[in-house]
Amino acid sequence: MRVAALFPGQGSQAVGMARALAEASPAARDVIERADAAAPGLRDLMFDGPADALTRTENQQPALVAAGAAAYAAWREAGGPEPVVAAGHSLGEFTAHVAAGSLSLETAIRLVRARGRYMQEAVPEGVGAMAAVLKLDDDVVDALVAEAGAGVSVANRNAPGQVVVSGAADAVAAVARAAKERGGRAVPLKVSAPFHCPLMAPAAERLAADLAATTFAPARFAIVCNVDARPLAGPADAPRVLTEQVTGTVRWTEVLHAAAERNVDRWVEFGSGKVLTGLLARTLRGADGRAVVDPESLAAALPDRREGGSE
Repeated sequence: MRVAALFPGQGSQAVGMARALAEASPAARDVIERADAAAPGLRDLMFDGPADALTRTENQQPALVAAGAAAYAAWREAGGPEPVVAAGHSLGEFTAHVAAGSLSLETAIRLVRARGRYMQEAVPEGVGAMAAVLKLDDDVVDALVAEAGAGVSVANRNAPGQVVVSGAADAVAAVARAAKERGGRAVPLKVSAPFHCPLMAPAAERLAADLAATTFAPARFAIVCNVDARPLAGPADAPRVLTEQVTGTVRWTEVLHAAAERNVDRWVEFGSGKVLTGLLARTLRGADGRAVVDPESLAAALPDRREGGSE
């Protein structure tokens, strides 16, 4: 079986995340303990909350990396095959690097905690906004963004009929109004900052310095990058694409199509929630998508003996 690994980004967190896997799997428990050592207090925040503290960007990002890495470790411990390709939605790209062995868990936790802080501090609260535009084609949303001016840009192309816009609050509101006039829907997102737009340039600059000082190893399998929807060329290119991702568009629809070129049999989302499994179903009709969030879903995602593995 040829498996694609998917790792979620912000918005998938939940109090209690990874607890059941950590209790059942020594490999997952080890990941959580190592993550907690790198970011003291992270385990308690993941398992017990409170939710408002877990939702803070600088806490949410390392929590999601830890949960994704723990679920992947449990998968491998249970005999799940190594993926032929991986991708992570925004923040999840760091988790993909951990799974592929190109970045240590501890380094990733430290990087994303700083990343979250940089992103939170880049724009004063209330200045920016994000909104999901639904039921409109991408080219229509692109035209609405262009009409609104330089204050707003496309942040995520998540699935057909689902595009997220980000930028100055008034410009995002203008796109939302225009989308409704065109017969679409616009849903304001509860975020603390406008991610994946030029307003994040100060955060990208700060993160670039951290990434430049980070050594990436060769990945064991392909990682399709958010910014260009192409497999990472090599470890030396990782700092650039992860920096550009902070202000650039998450081209998730294209990422999935690029990963599908690897003749994927099963798509497995590792970590918390089932957001990416839902986007997969809307993007690649008939794709076999599973989410691993606890021991029961892990067992359901594992290939049986008749299906075999990719190794």
